[in-house]
Amino acid sequence: MELTVAVTGASGSIYAQRTLVQLAASGEVERVNLITSQSALVVARVELGAALREGDAGALNEWLGLPADSKLVRWHRLDNMAAVPASGSHPQAGMIVVPCSMGTLGAIASGAGTNLIHRAADVTLKEGRRLVVVPRESPYNAIHLENMLRLSRAGARILPASPAFYHRPQTITEMVDHLVFRILDQFNVPHTRATAWKEETP
Repeated sequence: MELTVAVTGASGSIYAQRTLVQLAASGEVERVNLITSQSALVVARVELGAALREGDAGALNEWLGLPADSKLVRWHRLDNMAAVPASGSHPQAGMIVVPCSMGTLGAIASGAGTNLIHRAADVTLKEGRRLVVVPRESPYNAIHLENMLRLSRAGARILPASPAFYHRPQTITEMVDHLVFRILDQFNVPHTRATAWKEETP
């Protein structure tokens, strides 16, 4: 399976990191096309202490706990409109935008893309592939909600970064992974199912 993962400047870099880690560990994903905004790299440094520079595959693999020479995650420049995620003729399963800023959400919803994230999302929708958008904002204003509704009507899956607690998370990672596993479920990517709901006997 091949997927595109886009990371924007919304708070919640850990959601992006754990999504990439779990995709890499799944055994089902053979390639991830990664696109990051400059703001995303700043937020990752502030929130997680990540010293990432666009295109630095070695630093990225270290951040994700992958072998230094791993080719699983391919980093594409934000301004590279000739990259494979920009073309509908390049087959892949879909795209995840995690976390998704409201600016990126609005650009995708309007169809007025100006960078590779916007274009790749537009291609995903027009080809009828699964687009999962993970907004991380609070509170939402009417524009945010209208843009989410527009994307939902266009076929996107809106999966807000809303933590759950029924699995009794003891760490931030456990709380984050619940959402990450829900993202993986959208593409039938296997995972531990450690946070899946267990039937309760009344």
